[in-house]
Amino acid sequence: MAQKPSIPKGTRDFSPLEVQRRQYIMNIIKRHFELYGFMPIETPSFENSDTLMGKYGEEGDRLIFKILNSGEYLKKADANLLETGKENQLTSQISEKALRYDLTVPFARYVVQNQNDITFPFKRFQMQNVWRADRPQKGRFREFTQCDADVVGSDSLLQEVELIQLYDAVFTDLKLTGCTIKINNRKVLAGIAEVMDAEDKLIDFTVALDKLDKIGKDKVQEEMRSKGIDQEAIDVLDPVFSLSGSYADKIASMKDLLKESQIGLQGIEELEFINSFIDDTALKSAVLDLDITLARGLNYYTGCIFEVAAPDGVEMGSIGGGGRYDDLTGIFGLKNVSGVGISFGLDRIYLVIEQLGLFPDSVRAGVEVLFINFGVTEARYCAGLLSRFRESGIKTELYPDSAKMKKQMSYADRNEIPYVILAGEDEIASGKLNLKNMRTGEQSLLTVQEVIERLR
Repeated sequence: MAQKPSIPKGTRDFSPLEVQRRQYIMNIIKRHFELYGFMPIETPSFENSDTLMGKYGEEGDRLIFKILNSGEYLKKADANLLETGKENQLTSQISEKALRYDLTVPFARYVVQNQNDITFPFKRFQMQNVWRADRPQKGRFREFTQCDADVVGSDSLLQEVELIQLYDAVFTDLKLTGCTIKINNRKVLAGIAEVMDAEDKLIDFTVALDKLDKIGKDKVQEEMRSKGIDQEAIDVLDPVFSLSGSYADKIASMKDLLKESQIGLQGIEELEFINSFIDDTALKSAVLDLDITLARGLNYYTGCIFEVAAPDGVEMGSIGGGGRYDDLTGIFGLKNVSGVGISFGLDRIYLVIEQLGLFPDSVRAGVEVLFINFGVTEARYCAGLLSRFRESGIKTELYPDSAKMKKQMSYADRNEIPYVILAGEDEIASGKLNLKNMRTGEQSLLTVQEVIERLR
């Protein structure tokens, strides 16, 4: 008995309609990327392991898909490591490559390798798949598409302002009004760690704090204690846990908390600068919100960090995120090149638009009109018209066989083709076409040009 086919958990097949809808989203994102001056690049789906490992923190490293070396990879492995269960050391001996975890680190590698051919500041966008060995759940996949925009070679905060405006422009165009663009600054988090007297626990502190909206205050405090942060230091965080009010109100509260921290106050100044520009220009449909608990656990963020939440009423994780990294290229030998970037979560954006019923009716799979096949003579006549329709931008198909009318109409109905054209002996003799609307059943006898004009 043949084995029933399947695909790995966390991956998906996409139907024609799903592909069309994904392309609709990507085309809007791409158009705005280009309007803002970003240029496209592509990088390989897998990188050398040492390019990726150690760039995402301990949690991120565990989620990187490793690729086994080709051939008899175990023969080159140290048998003692296998017996003693030292997996980390063994992995490096049997795997030298890995699927990319995100697009940012490969981009940093690209910049360093091509630095002599790049004009800085360099603005690039990239829309490709990434892979994470995560636990699949709603809105979280092991293979998914990221749509990234980054600027390297500029430390101007005007770049952050533009990226916020870019988010707003894209979500407005997608009719996703009411998205919340959350912003914070890693310098503020470093300042909080400083006033907690827990600078050496910054990563542990930020990773735990980033989970506040998922596991709640008590669990976050419990995780911090498990990482060696004492309760007295955690109590300093009480103003952060209860922070509320407007952007300005939150800034005022944080200024008071961070008054003894130079780096913390620097982060506050950057957040004030960005908000002042956004106030001057006004966002179209999104809301900018200061969220001090936003941490984003990735090690390379050093300044402002972003995360986008879907409109109220939609249960979904973040649909976008990013931040400032002051020296990401430094890990590959190119020092003092600052960058900032954001990512659009295509798959989650798709689910949100689908849930809200916001896909336009025009975004559909398949052809717009089907020519019915009445036989060789009629088919030859219709075939001569196909190119004319297609050159007019109309997706057109001729049924390949002179099957029974019921079968051809059923084909059109099942494929949701909105129109069919009947060109039998009478229509050919009159030089006209019989256009049938499959939704209403209405039929119209029209000239070829009139049909084209109606469909176009």
